[in-house]
Amino acid sequence: MIKTPQIGTQAPAFSAQAIGGDYQTATQIRLADLKGETVVLYFYPKDNTPGCTTQACALRDEWSEISAKAKVFGVSTDSIKSHEKFINKHSLPFPLLSDEEHHIGEAYGVWVEKSMYGKSYMGMERSSFVIGKDGKIKGVLSKVKPHEHLAQLLALL
Repeated sequence: MIKTPQIGTQAPAFSAQAIGGDYQTATQIRLADLKGETVVLYFYPKDNTPGCTTQACALRDEWSEISAKAKVFGVSTDSIKSHEKFINKHSLPFPLLSDEEHHIGEAYGVWVEKSMYGKSYMGMERSSFVIGKDGKIKGVLSKVKPHEHLAQLLALL
């Protein structure tokens, strides 16, 4: 069983393609590139699904407050092309990371077995991590509900 990083531990390093926000074309970024910034990684299951859209649009609607406190990156296993459509359809002001091979999800312990209608499958668990300027985990929100995520995240920041 993969463990979720705990508060006070070093955030798992990653490298991924980002699109949106400051990255108008697909750009490879690494956690190390963000040192000195407060970073939020919010993991979500799939672009353009009802819960994920609710969650992303809530962040968009409070963007001025959130962006003053942290750099936010959404993470799912969707492709850059899918992310680009999701960003454009909902005018999302923050970048999304493509984790098609679920390496980041595994490193953060959120690539998990799920079940729906009696069938088991692997997928991204809706969770968020606040990473401090020193690269350590400052906050963890596990198994968040889409409509509660924003308030919980703002409380952490």
